[in-house]
Amino acid sequence: MKKLALLLVILISISACSEKESNLIVNGEIKGLKKGTLYLQKIEDTALVNVDSVQVTGDPNFSMETYLESPQIMYLYLEKVDNNQYDDRIDFFADQGQITINTKLDKFETSAEVIGSVNQEKLIEYRKMISRFNDQNLDLIKASFEAEKDQDEEKLMEIDQKYDKLLRRKYLYTVNFALNNKQHEIAPYLALSEVFDANIKYLDTIYNSLEPKIKKSKYGEELKSFLKERRKEEKLEDKVQAQEVENS
Repeated sequence: MKKLALLLVILISISACSEKESNLIVNGEIKGLKKGTLYLQKIEDTALVNVDSVQVTGDPNFSMETYLESPQIMYLYLEKVDNNQYDDRIDFFADQGQITINTKLDKFETSAEVIGSVNQEKLIEYRKMISRFNDQNLDLIKASFEAEKDQDEEKLMEIDQKYDKLLRRKYLYTVNFALNNKQHEIAPYLALSEVFDANIKYLDTIYNSLEPKIKKSKYGEELKSFLKERRKEEKLEDKVQAQEVENS
């Protein structure tokens, strides 16, 4: 009997541990939304999974919650009931506590205002600057199209040089932004999402600059693993090149 009672206590304890209390609440308002389903999503093992959902039937206000191990990018996905094959998804940098997302139905993504996370504020700041680089890139694409039409080889070479400089500036800005925000999870996130193919020395610099708690975060651990794989690949490439030189 005592053994049975002990077993029940253990099972209850395991159950309690597996069902962690929510530590993230995502709420807000979608003006103009009458009917649809909202999903709170995150990336898990490279797959996009739903962690909570709510049906909207008249009231544009919503609230969802989940448990967050570490600050990370999450998504608010709207499945509309309007026969529109293009549904909408807002990405945001979630953190423990409360996140408020207010937007409009007709401009679900572009009019979204996200409040409640330091990492989100940093992400907005970063994207504002990157949008300038993207605008310049579009200008170069347009100029390149015109040069190709005119068969102006000299102009095309000039545009290629400008593109290379722009790309370097964009990478350096991202690396510096990450270094200046080494106390936030956005630093390793940007290294993984924006400059993953940069020279490994830059990625090493970002990782080594991270504060200890950030190194232990979701993206800090992922950056550490990514760097390990990059080093393996580069050693293998060096070995292959050495053999090719030896055999030539």
